[in-house]
Amino acid sequence: MTSPLAQFLELHGADPATIEQALNLAEPLELPTRHILINQGEPATQAYFLLDGLCHACYLTADGEAITRDFYWEQELLIGFESLLTEEGSPYLLETLSACQILTLPIDLILRWREHSPELYMALTERQLLFREQKEQFMRLYSPARRYALFTDSLGELAGAISEPQLASFLGLTLSQLNSLKRHLSKTSS
Repeated sequence: MTSPLAQFLELHGADPATIEQALNLAEPLELPTRHILINQGEPATQAYFLLDGLCHACYLTADGEAITRDFYWEQELLIGFESLLTEEGSPYLLETLSACQILTLPIDLILRWREHSPELYMALTERQLLFREQKEQFMRLYSPARRYALFTDSLGELAGAISEPQLASFLGLTLSQLNSLKRHLSKTSS
Protein backbone atom coordinates (compact mmCIF):
# COMPACT_ATOMS: atom_id res chain seq x y z
CA MET A 1 0.00 0.00 0.00
CA THR A 2 1.38 3.42 -0.97
CA SER A 3 1.62 5.94 1.84
CA PRO A 4 -0.64 9.00 1.76
CA LEU A 5 2.44 11.25 1.63
CA ALA A 6 3.78 9.37 -1.41
CA GLN A 7 0.39 9.65 -3.13
CA PHE A 8 0.20 13.37 -2.35
CA LEU A 9 3.69 14.05 -3.69
CA GLU A 10 3.12 11.95 -6.81
CA LEU A 11 -0.14 13.79 -7.47
CA HIS A 12 1.82 17.06 -7.38
CA GLY A 13 4.51 15.92 -9.80
CA ALA A 14 7.25 14.47 -7.59
CA ASP A 15 9.50 11.89 -9.20
CA PRO A 16 10.16 8.52 -7.48
CA ALA A 17 13.56 9.62 -6.07
CA THR A 18 12.04 12.76 -4.50
CA ILE A 19 9.22 10.72 -2.99
CA GLU A 20 11.66 8.16 -1.58
CA GLN A 21 13.81 10.91 -0.06
CA ALA A 22 10.75 12.51 1.57
CA LEU A 23 9.57 9.17 2.98
CA ASN A 24 13.04 8.46 4.39
CA LEU A 25 13.19 11.86 6.10
CA ALA A 26 9.58 11.88 7.36
CA GLU A 27 9.23 11.47 11.12
CA PRO A 28 5.85 10.32 12.46
CA LEU A 29 4.26 12.16 15.39
CA GLU A 30 1.11 11.47 17.35
CA LEU A 31 0.03 14.68 19.00
CA PRO A 32 -2.72 15.58 21.46
CA THR A 33 -5.32 18.30 21.07
CA ARG A 34 -4.03 21.87 21.43
CA HIS A 35 -0.38 21.00 20.77
CA ILE A 36 1.55 23.93 19.30
CA LEU A 37 3.48 23.05 16.16
CA ILE A 38 4.81 26.55 15.41
CA ASN A 39 4.68 29.55 17.72
CA GLN A 40 3.98 32.89 16.12
CA GLY A 41 7.27 34.69 15.60
CA GLU A 42 9.41 31.55 15.60
CA PRO A 43 11.06 30.27 12.43
CA ALA A 44 9.56 27.09 11.01
CA THR A 45 12.05 24.22 11.02
CA GLN A 46 9.54 21.62 9.85
CA ALA A 47 6.77 21.20 7.33
CA TYR A 48 3.92 18.93 8.38
CA PHE A 49 1.92 16.39 6.43
CA LEU A 50 -1.35 15.85 8.27
CA LEU A 51 -2.35 12.18 8.09
CA ASP A 52 -5.28 12.39 10.51
CA GLY A 53 -6.82 15.13 12.61
CA LEU A 54 -7.46 18.85 12.43
CA CYS A 55 -5.07 21.81 12.76
CA HIS A 56 -5.67 25.53 13.16
CA ALA A 57 -3.56 28.54 12.22
CA CYS A 58 -4.25 31.88 13.86
CA TYR A 59 -2.72 35.31 14.31
CA LEU A 60 -2.28 36.41 17.91
CA THR A 61 -2.81 40.13 18.49
CA ALA A 62 -1.09 42.26 21.14
CA ASP A 63 -4.33 42.34 23.14
CA GLY A 64 -4.57 38.54 23.25
CA GLU A 65 -7.13 38.00 20.50
CA ALA A 66 -6.70 34.96 18.24
CA ILE A 67 -7.75 35.68 14.65
CA THR A 68 -8.28 32.48 12.67
CA ARG A 69 -6.26 32.23 9.50
CA ASP A 70 -7.20 28.72 8.41
CA PHE A 71 -8.08 25.15 9.29
CA TYR A 72 -6.24 22.12 7.92
CA TRP A 73 -7.34 18.49 7.82
CA GLU A 74 -6.23 15.12 6.48
CA GLN A 75 -3.92 14.89 3.49
CA GLU A 76 -2.67 18.47 3.77
CA LEU A 77 0.96 19.54 3.58
CA LEU A 78 1.42 22.49 5.92
CA ILE A 79 4.27 24.70 4.79
CA GLY A 80 4.70 28.19 6.19
CA PHE A 81 5.55 29.72 2.82
CA GLU A 82 5.76 33.30 4.10
CA SER A 83 8.30 32.33 6.75
CA LEU A 84 10.12 30.13 4.25
CA LEU A 85 10.38 32.89 1.65
CA THR A 86 11.25 35.76 4.00
CA GLU A 87 13.45 33.69 6.33
CA GLU A 88 11.63 35.33 9.24
CA GLY A 89 9.50 33.95 12.02
CA SER A 90 6.06 32.56 11.34
CA PRO A 91 3.41 35.29 11.21
CA TYR A 92 0.92 32.90 12.85
CA LEU A 93 0.62 30.16 15.42
CA LEU A 94 -0.09 26.63 14.17
CA GLU A 95 -1.70 24.14 16.54
CA THR A 96 -3.64 20.90 16.61
CA LEU A 97 -7.38 21.14 17.30
CA SER A 98 -7.80 17.41 17.70
CA ALA A 99 -5.50 14.48 18.28
CA CYS A 100 -3.36 14.31 15.14
CA GLN A 101 -1.12 11.91 13.30
CA ILE A 102 1.49 13.92 11.46
CA LEU A 103 4.61 13.32 9.41
CA THR A 104 7.25 16.01 9.90
CA LEU A 105 9.57 16.95 7.05
CA PRO A 106 12.65 19.15 7.51
CA ILE A 107 12.16 22.62 6.07
CA ASP A 108 15.50 22.16 4.31
CA LEU A 109 13.84 19.47 2.19
CA ILE A 110 11.25 21.99 0.98
CA LEU A 111 14.08 24.40 0.14
CA ARG A 112 15.83 21.62 -1.83
CA TRP A 113 12.63 21.05 -3.79
CA ARG A 114 12.68 24.73 -4.77
CA GLU A 115 16.12 24.25 -6.31
CA HIS A 116 16.14 20.62 -7.48
CA SER A 117 12.44 19.81 -8.02
CA PRO A 118 11.02 23.11 -9.26
CA GLU A 119 7.94 21.44 -10.77
CA LEU A 120 6.96 20.00 -7.39
CA TYR A 121 7.75 23.20 -5.55
CA MET A 122 5.74 25.23 -8.07
CA ALA A 123 2.79 22.84 -7.84
CA LEU A 124 2.74 23.19 -4.03
CA THR A 125 3.09 26.96 -4.26
CA GLU A 126 0.31 27.21 -6.84
CA ARG A 127 -1.90 25.01 -4.65
CA GLN A 128 -1.36 27.38 -1.73
CA LEU A 129 -2.04 30.41 -3.94
CA LEU A 130 -5.25 28.85 -5.23
CA PHE A 131 -6.46 28.21 -1.66
CA ARG A 132 -5.71 31.84 -0.74
CA GLU A 133 -7.55 33.13 -3.82
CA GLN A 134 -10.57 30.92 -3.10
CA LYS A 135 -10.70 32.10 0.50
CA GLU A 136 -10.49 35.73 -0.67
CA GLN A 137 -13.48 35.12 -2.98
CA PHE A 138 -15.33 33.33 -0.17
CA MET A 139 -14.83 36.29 2.18
CA ARG A 140 -15.58 39.06 -0.32
CA LEU A 141 -18.33 37.65 -2.51
CA TYR A 142 -20.63 36.00 0.02
CA SER A 143 -22.74 37.40 2.80
CA PRO A 144 -22.07 36.20 6.36
CA ALA A 145 -25.14 33.94 6.16
CA ARG A 146 -23.94 32.41 2.89
CA ARG A 147 -20.38 31.90 4.26
CA TYR A 148 -21.83 30.14 7.30
CA ALA A 149 -24.07 27.94 5.13
CA LEU A 150 -21.21 27.04 2.77
CA PHE A 151 -18.92 26.22 5.69
CA THR A 152 -21.44 24.03 7.50
CA ASP A 153 -22.57 22.32 4.28
CA SER A 154 -19.08 21.42 3.11
CA LEU A 155 -17.18 21.06 6.39
CA GLY A 156 -19.92 20.36 8.90
CA GLU A 157 -18.07 17.33 10.27
CA LEU A 158 -15.40 19.69 11.59
CA ALA A 159 -17.90 21.64 13.69
CA GLY A 160 -17.31 19.55 16.81
CA ALA A 161 -13.61 20.34 16.84
CA ILE A 162 -13.89 24.06 16.12
CA SER A 163 -14.86 26.49 18.86
CA GLU A 164 -17.50 29.17 18.26
CA PRO A 165 -14.91 31.99 18.52
CA GLN A 166 -12.66 30.20 15.98
CA LEU A 167 -15.57 29.74 13.58
CA ALA A 168 -16.67 33.35 13.96
CA SER A 169 -13.14 34.57 13.32
CA PHE A 170 -12.76 32.32 10.26
CA LEU A 171 -16.03 33.67 8.82
CA GLY A 172 -15.01 37.28 9.48
CA LEU A 173 -17.62 37.80 12.19
CA THR A 174 -17.65 38.65 15.86
CA LEU A 175 -18.95 35.97 18.20
CA SER A 176 -22.12 37.98 18.84
CA GLN A 177 -22.68 38.35 15.07
CA LEU A 178 -22.30 34.58 14.61
CA ASN A 179 -24.73 33.86 17.46
CA SER A 180 -27.23 36.36 16.05
CA LEU A 181 -26.89 34.79 12.60
CA LYS A 182 -27.45 31.29 13.99
CA ARG A 183 -30.55 32.45 15.92
CA HIS A 184 -31.91 34.08 12.78
CA LEU A 185 -31.28 30.98 10.68
CA SER A 186 -32.89 28.70 13.26
CA LYS A 187 -36.02 30.92 13.31
CA THR A 188 -36.31 30.95 9.52
CA SER A 189 -35.86 27.17 9.27
CA SER A 190 -38.51 26.45 11.92
